[in-house]
Amino acid sequence: MKDDMIKGVKGFKFSARSAGIKKSGKPDLALIYSEVPARCAGVFTTNKVVAAPVLVTAPRVETGSCQAVLVNSGNANACTGEQGMRDALQCGALAARALGISEEMLAVSSTGVIGHLLPMEKFERHVPHLAADLVADGAESVARAIMTTDAFSKMASAREHVEETEYTLLGIAKGAGMIHPNMATMLAFVLTDAVVEPQFLREALRRATDVSFNSITVDGDTSTNDMVLLMANGVAQNAEIRGGTPAGEAFCAALNRVMLDLAKMIVRDGEGATKLVEIRVRGAVDEADARRAACAISTSSLVKTAFFGEDANWGRIIAAAGYSGAALDPERIDILFEDIPVVRNGIGTGKDLEEKASEILKRNEFTVIVDLHLGPAEASYYTSDLTYDYVKINAAYRT
Repeated sequence: MKDDMIKGVKGFKFSARSAGIKKSGKPDLALIYSEVPARCAGVFTTNKVVAAPVLVTAPRVETGSCQAVLVNSGNANACTGEQGMRDALQCGALAARALGISEEMLAVSSTGVIGHLLPMEKFERHVPHLAADLVADGAESVARAIMTTDAFSKMASAREHVEETEYTLLGIAKGAGMIHPNMATMLAFVLTDAVVEPQFLREALRRATDVSFNSITVDGDTSTNDMVLLMANGVAQNAEIRGGTPAGEAFCAALNRVMLDLAKMIVRDGEGATKLVEIRVRGAVDEADARRAACAISTSSLVKTAFFGEDANWGRIIAAAGYSGAALDPERIDILFEDIPVVRNGIGTGKDLEEKASEILKRNEFTVIVDLHLGPAEASYYTSDLTYDYVKINAAYRT
């Protein structure tokens, strides 16, 4: 079940500070800590240029255990060579020492400008204070501290039961630009006090990522630092959740909701965005084809600018579907803006219906349905419009 926003999860503590990494002086350093070692799974950037914190964290998470995450914003520590790796390792060592845990149980994560070395003296000064300031209800401060060009902080939560035992999921994310599968310039940390079987934890995260963070696009760019971590510390002391069981299905459903909520927030906060649009492709021969078509439409700059202009220009949509690589028959395609059909069997339905569809585009959120009429599969992507402000924000990003 979906709850009002939950502020914490049993056994997890949080802290955040302004360490001077950002020029603005806003919070930029945060710590997430589990009071006991947690089972952990992760998904990371597919970009071949990989930031130092990802190179440090990915093999640690692969062991299946993690107890804390140190995150900074304002500096990506990417393309910084051997010194960047040494700095990422030193950040982890500083936090591990302050917490009294093994370095191998510490994940490090960074987001911000590429190509600058971390100001290590600021980490040395502030990380011990982070460990001393940990509180159970501090998740919101972490959500704010990891923001870069985000207009608002992003959190989502859910509660579920295993038999008579209640457990909680809490997700924290950042992201607004450089958003595109597979993942984006985004970080996400999902925490639960449930006991979850390790292999199932990894599988549940992979599936949830496919229908959330790997199904969104803002600008077609992917980043060097993308990271999604799922930590389960077992403090709820429920019967272990496993795959292929009703409890496992309920856990996946709750995880999917939390991560999709976060993903939609990222698109809604797309740099300069004014609209959140679901592109739903149905009637495809298989799910892979549905995703190809939905991704191509969602990514098209011409489609996205038409959304900004509130123009039901379906020609751009059908053209993007046509070059997507998905199997299709142009004479069988239907396109609808919500329930307004603008194309039937590949042919426009006329000016009157287009004008009605343009009224749909005035909304902040709406759905475009593309029916290929070839098979049983469907998939959704979530995209934003492309606006003047996107150019302004990114032209001035480093200043």
